Amino acid sequence: MIEEKVFKDPVHKYIYVQDRTVWDLINTREFQRLRRIRQLGTSFLTFHGAEHSRFSHSLGVYEITRKIISQFERNSYADWPEEERLLCLCAALLHDVGHGPFSHSIEKVFGTNHENWSCRIILGDSEVNQVLSRVSPTFAHDVAGVICKTYRKEIVTSLVSSQLDADRMDYLLRDAYFTGVNYGTFDLERILRVVRPYRGKIVVKESGMHAVEDYLMSRYQMYWQVYFHPVTRSAEILLGKVLECAKALFEDGYPFTFMPEPILHLFQGKLSLQDYFLLDESLMQTVLMYWSLEKDPVLADLSGRFLHRRLFKFSAVEEWDKELLTEFRDALEEAGFDADYYLELDFPSDQSYDVYRPDTGKEDKQPILLLDGQDKLTEISARSEIVRSISGIHMGQHRIYYPAELFERGGGKAAALQRKLFDA
Repeated sequence: MIEEKVFKDPVHKYIYVQDRTVWDLINTREFQRLRRIRQLGTSFLTFHGAEHSRFSHSLGVYEITRKIISQFERNSYADWPEEERLLCLCAALLHDVGHGPFSHSIEKVFGTNHENWSCRIILGDSEVNQVLSRVSPTFAHDVAGVICKTYRKEIVTSLVSSQLDADRMDYLLRDAYFTGVNYGTFDLERILRVVRPYRGKIVVKESGMHAVEDYLMSRYQMYWQVYFHPVTRSAEILLGKVLECAKALFEDGYPFTFMPEPILHLFQGKLSLQDYFLLDESLMQTVLMYWSLEKDPVLADLSGRFLHRRLFKFSAVEEWDKELLTEFRDALEEAGFDADYYLELDFPSDQSYDVYRPDTGKEDKQPILLLDGQDKLTEISARSEIVRSISGIHMGQHRIYYPAELFERGGGKAAALQRKLFDA
């Protein structure tokens, strides 16, 4: 134990650290790196306040987990394994330690996975591993097991990763706060009072159903209004095209004028822990600035577009249309654009920010269960008309993304395409 440390926080007001291990983990270089990783990736180009970091989010997840466990301990619930307290707190704190810069874009292009990197950092030659190993020889493996969802006790994993977990509850409130929207808020204190440990699971007391409905509605609104905002998607797509172009140039032997080792090793598929530690958004922004000056015109243009927020325009389409895509490709080629890098058909499909579905098809994302007075468990959508109405709705639109200049400088094919898209 240490003297209690307190962080001021805009979402939770105060975050309390009462364990030496947790305090030491916060002060590791790997955890401090999260200050240099934005929580919402490219969303800062849509919502100018969305500059908050994975560091602040991770502290928030820790705090919610601490509050839940404190409630379990105060009520002396027999189904709560008290010996797992520190394990839960450490896993909650470290669940995002493996996130990279603009992580979803990089993961898609290079096939990396932030949860795998979290476990590599926890188990590898890191300051985080040194701190965890002081608890016991197997403690780091247990923390990695919780994060990678292989730990033997589901109740421990569920606190950090489930349909109603500390991770989702913090990022909804935090993202709503920093994007300036109201529909991401919900009654966190009420939910903390009605969650229960029961037969190896985290469940919700039946009287708390309406608070959970509010949480799920907030999640639904944030999914469509923030996480899949079309401008944010444009920024993500553009960044992905930059990385795809750079990767293709590298594979063709292009002589980059600026190629720091972590990026080189990323292209080679040989990232070490040290490389990953250096791979943050400060480095990526620097790389993009240099790439905007490269001799390759496509890489230079795409990098400059991202840096200076000259994002792709988008048009909504009813459904996937091969003929329309062909017309777009032809119009882009006529206007002097490489369609491989200046065209994208997009549809919302990000499991990280998904709406609630009773049956996700994933064993690691258990549904939300209500516990009634007769100790019977019921999946929430079976009791709630509100949850049924929003569960599994596929209301997203297909959108085609392309350069805004297409219809300004394009030829006859662009003009014909513009009439097809916009004429009544």
